[in-house]
Amino acid sequence: MAIVSTEKLAITGGSPSRSKPWPQWPVWDETEERALLEVLRSGQWWSVGGAKVPEFEAAFAALHDAEYATCVTNGTAALEVALRALRIGHGDEVIVPPYTFVATASSVLAVGAIPIFADIDADSLNIDPARIEEAITPRTKAIIPVHIAGGPADLDGICAIAAQHGLKVIEDAAQAHLAEWNDTRVGAIGDLGTFSFQASKNLNCGEGGIVITNNEEWAERVWSVHNVGRPRSGRWYEHSILGGNFRMTEWQAAILIAQLARLGDQTERRTANAAVLTNLMRQIPGISVADVDPRITRHAYHLFMFRYNPHEFGGKSRDEFIDAVNSEGVPCGSGYVPLYREALFERIQAGDDSRIDYRSFADRCPVCEAACKETVWLFQTQLLGPESDMADIAGAVAKIRSAWV
Repeated sequence: MAIVSTEKLAITGGSPSRSKPWPQWPVWDETEERALLEVLRSGQWWSVGGAKVPEFEAAFAALHDAEYATCVTNGTAALEVALRALRIGHGDEVIVPPYTFVATASSVLAVGAIPIFADIDADSLNIDPARIEEAITPRTKAIIPVHIAGGPADLDGICAIAAQHGLKVIEDAAQAHLAEWNDTRVGAIGDLGTFSFQASKNLNCGEGGIVITNNEEWAERVWSVHNVGRPRSGRWYEHSILGGNFRMTEWQAAILIAQLARLGDQTERRTANAAVLTNLMRQIPGISVADVDPRITRHAYHLFMFRYNPHEFGGKSRDEFIDAVNSEGVPCGSGYVPLYREALFERIQAGDDSRIDYRSFADRCPVCEAACKETVWLFQTQLLGPESDMADIAGAVAKIRSAWV
């Protein structure tokens, strides 16, 4: 990038590269207002007997190449419901990536099972199928690949391993609305898929989630688990399995129906801007943006991630870089720490009195360790503006490098 600046950095008292606001989130108009008023005036505020939740379930399932869908309270609950529906419980092991939000692993603990971390791929930052194989034991029952940032994990490799070892696959697609692997939308490629509709997500209603599948048996169990263990065709006070009240309200579904109408256009805008930003950022020494696997036929770009090399920025740390970029008016963040380093996972009692020392995973997950030190995040809302916004982002980064080198 041929941007050389002698301007003083904003972090040291200069003027920021950008002062105008970024696109606001969420995007809404009178469509959402009308939908909420419709629910209000109907008096039908919960999903039992309601119309909005089943309408959204059908629409979302169809968009994601799935036959069945069940809305739940949030994405964390969706993972727990999926695990319970697959009869995963005490002492079972579930293989998860360490580079993800805590719910991917804490949901495993919530059902009494044991999360086992497998390292990630250096480019995609998704779980590496080669590392899954070596983590399998006789106790392993499932794999939860996460489609991090909206880029699908290697579902060919993951599903092949699962089939070979008789394991279930739960796709954690919380960040991957409309993402595609080999021209098929993610979520129902594995046995079950879960999505989040939390406030930051590409499709949001404040809080919400959904479980989708193409397996009728698992769909019925998901429905039962989310509705306090009731069989779908049973009596109101009949509870055949252990479940919970994970039902979504009509309010949330009404907002989601309205938001869903915008999702396609917003996804295309993010994709186009991500391509422009990738080209601009790759022209800056010390910034690397990984190639997208060609089998990913659509990336959802919930996040735009890149690697930072301090040696090309005068030795300044990643935290110093992030502070400088934010000061220039470009929001960014550092993302996750390895989950096995969280206090929650220091030591977990396994099913047979043995204990897992989660600190040992630092040696087993060198790619995750490096990624957590080098990766920088930009956010999906920043990809919703005009193409000129991408130049503002890259210009701020180039300005910082020019000042530091």
